[in-house]
Amino acid sequence: MKPSGSTEGPKVVALGGGHGLYASLSALRRVTDRLTAVVTVADDGGSSGRLRRELGVLPPGDLRMALAALCGDDEWGQTWRDVVQHRFGSEGDLKDHAVGNLLIVALWELLGGAGTAGSTVAGLDWVGRLLGAHGRVLPMAAVPMDIVAEVRGADPARPGEVTRVKGQVACAKTPGSVLGISLVPADPPACPEALAAVEDADWIVFGPGSWFTSVLPHLKVPALARALTTARARRVVALNLAPQPGETDDFSPQTHLEVLQAHAPDLRVDVVLADRGVVDDPAALDKAVQALGGRLVLADVAADDGSPRHEPARLAQALVQIFSE
Repeated sequence: MKPSGSTEGPKVVALGGGHGLYASLSALRRVTDRLTAVVTVADDGGSSGRLRRELGVLPPGDLRMALAALCGDDEWGQTWRDVVQHRFGSEGDLKDHAVGNLLIVALWELLGGAGTAGSTVAGLDWVGRLLGAHGRVLPMAAVPMDIVAEVRGADPARPGEVTRVKGQVACAKTPGSVLGISLVPADPPACPEALAAVEDADWIVFGPGSWFTSVLPHLKVPALARALTTARARRVVALNLAPQPGETDDFSPQTHLEVLQAHAPDLRVDVVLADRGVVDDPAALDKAVQALGGRLVLADVAADDGSPRHEPARLAQALVQIFSE
């Protein structure tokens, strides 16, 4: 499925975290052999949050999911994908820990101390080699961080009041409307390898994914935001198939783009990809796309089962067409 005339495909950097990035990587691995995932590192819940609090490391969960998405298609790769995604079902200290999270953190400790700059990328590369990963996984920053969201109506008794909510889990679950996000620390050191990948890329892919907690955080790391804005690469935004409860309730597709522009006014986008079945007002969406300097591509990229989930083969085909043009 790689573009004709290419043996490897374009150099692509995909940004995000969690299930959204898993979807884009599952598609992009069919398109190119030169693929880098740059992953958000602000998770503070579940297994990742527990390891982060206990050991002071980057939360490994979204990094693990990205590696799982890139696992080889053979028996070795698929077996290791299942292993790293496996969660313990005990009622003790291991309850709900993902095996891959423990494996990643163990490598970080063995390679020079958990959380050190040298061990972080080396550990992820070692896991990638074990899994036969079709691409590289990097953190967006060298230190863990917290997302701070401005939320209107978090308290139902005061629907017009704007409050600040700290932490990815709290941002995703607090009722009300998220107006914007910032990071703590405000100027975290970007991962040097991630900056190099962005600067060398042919295409940069934003989304799909949780808009405020997976996609936009990349644009709040100053050095990474500068690289994303000034890179020679062309930029694609893959829109979500449905609003996310707790984050983007009642968001239209164009509202996602308006929020993106508000968080990164200097960012220019070449293409916005949306599923034709979820766009109620193509003219309004096209206007928002043009405000970012891009063109709108409508395609059938959703799964047939009606869930808000991208079908990897369809998303890959749409991206091949975009990259070829």
